[in-house]
Amino acid sequence: MTNQEIAAVFEQIADLLEYQSANPFRVRAYRNGAKKISELAEPLAAIVADSGRSLTDLDGIGKDLAEKIETLLATGTLPLLEELQEAIPAGVLTLARIPGVGPKKAAALHKELGISSLQELRLACEQQRIRGLKGFGAKTEETILKGLSIAEEAAVRVRWADAEQIVDELLDHMRSEPAIKQMEIAGSYRRGRDTIGDLDLLVDATDVTAVMDRFGSFAQVGETIARGETKMAVRLKSGLQVDLRVVPAESFGAALQYFTGSKDHNVVMRGRAKQQGLKVSDWGVFRVADDGSETYIAGRNEEEVYAAIGLPWFPPEMREAREEYNWAAAGELPTLVTLEDIRGDLHMHTTASDGHDSIEDMVAAALARGLSYIAITDHSKRVSMAHGLDGERLRRQWLEVDQVNRQTEGIEVLKGIECDILEKGGMDLPDDVLAEADWVIASVHYGQNQSRQQITERILEALENPHVDMLAHPTGRLINRRDPYEVDLDQVMAAAVKHRKLLELNANPARLDLNDIYCAAAKRLGIPIVINTDAHTTDGMEVMRFGILQARRGGLTAADVANTRPWAEFKKLIGGS
Repeated sequence: MTNQEIAAVFEQIADLLEYQSANPFRVRAYRNGAKKISELAEPLAAIVADSGRSLTDLDGIGKDLAEKIETLLATGTLPLLEELQEAIPAGVLTLARIPGVGPKKAAALHKELGISSLQELRLACEQQRIRGLKGFGAKTEETILKGLSIAEEAAVRVRWADAEQIVDELLDHMRSEPAIKQMEIAGSYRRGRDTIGDLDLLVDATDVTAVMDRFGSFAQVGETIARGETKMAVRLKSGLQVDLRVVPAESFGAALQYFTGSKDHNVVMRGRAKQQGLKVSDWGVFRVADDGSETYIAGRNEEEVYAAIGLPWFPPEMREAREEYNWAAAGELPTLVTLEDIRGDLHMHTTASDGHDSIEDMVAAALARGLSYIAITDHSKRVSMAHGLDGERLRRQWLEVDQVNRQTEGIEVLKGIECDILEKGGMDLPDDVLAEADWVIASVHYGQNQSRQQITERILEALENPHVDMLAHPTGRLINRRDPYEVDLDQVMAAAVKHRKLLELNANPARLDLNDIYCAAAKRLGIPIVINTDAHTTDGMEVMRFGILQARRGGLTAADVANTRPWAEFKKLIGGS
């Protein structure tokens, strides 16, 4: 089992235990264990296989969880989970995921009213049967109904790129208010998570009422949820909630740090502060005297907040309580990759397959962006809906690329192909064709419902092919639309190391594949990542910045990203002379 699968098992156990009103500390242990495992770059199986190491050396993994991990790795099942699942109807936990419910309320709804599906829950709310339960009431009933509507009408989390459009419009709307002195979006958006659950807007202003009035007049606001003295919450017409907090100037940096999170990053930070006789909150950093009195010492900006505790300022993308504190302690906080570091883009399509612009157009757009090399990588023939290329058409295209290279200065255009890995195994084009390419991408587009073993074996075979340079969008996910296909990425990464292949971080905001956790794993293993746009138009090259954001969350530096290298160095990386 992969780390992600084991983490999912622990999360499910935590939900089931909470449903049964189990000991909160036991529930928390499973949730904390799930988080640690899901963010671990190294496979748990590798740790178990190493006789000199123990799972209990990992933070948050005690003897009990370690034994269960070993059982899952050995058998793929866990008796505790099976026992809990037998005791609780499968549909009940879906209730817990509705805003306003949660495991405890889901338990009450099932035990008292026999509700075990979303449809039954909606009917009970509409019939006003929920309000009669102890601890619920008419307000809770109304909240549940709204939660159901939100779940049905809008995605629970929106893609970062979609949230960015809202953020840009909101900030532009707010900037016209003269009372605002400072303004930032915090939360998971600022940390660059690939999906966003809500938005947090922090403002330092001289007139709170004017700021709130301006906020409420934003054209996308559907309803005002709450408005207080310094806090206001609205729900946009899209279903996304936005929370506004107006804070004093002396607390702005502390509030920005606090509300940016993550929660786990802040827990570690507060623990370190406490050891130094300090207290950290969204109001600032305070020195705590023996008599309990507090003296403000920092808070105007994030740099002074961290400095007060003896820490460097952490880029927001890094704040997940993964490696950042270890890096800081060792004095090795990495300089994360930036958009300016990128020299090449090695995955794009033209009118020869399903692109909308010519080779010449793509080259001109790349030059305008300051790139020094690109690869033209249209689809191979298996992707018939995209008018994929067979060997004859591909060779004709490569003649065009040669002509463009002769006529264009300042950029190297590689003769490439995005070659499908066939459902039965093997590559979509023969080796004699692939041998003539400068750059070969292997990808899975079909057979994504095959078993984990089948898909993994297909990819491993492709990585063994001497002509393949890189595996594209390695899990095939489409955010909020399609889950990753079943693939053992631990095996894939081991094969990439063995055969000296590169892995893609596809920058398309619908993909962002590899995710940040596996980017970190690739970094640990020394696998070069290539951040590509997969552009199908000249404007499509704009998405490179989304890939950069994801790479930064994975802790990648310019040295970890292959296409930050000049062409001469990159050419050597893929075996060119």
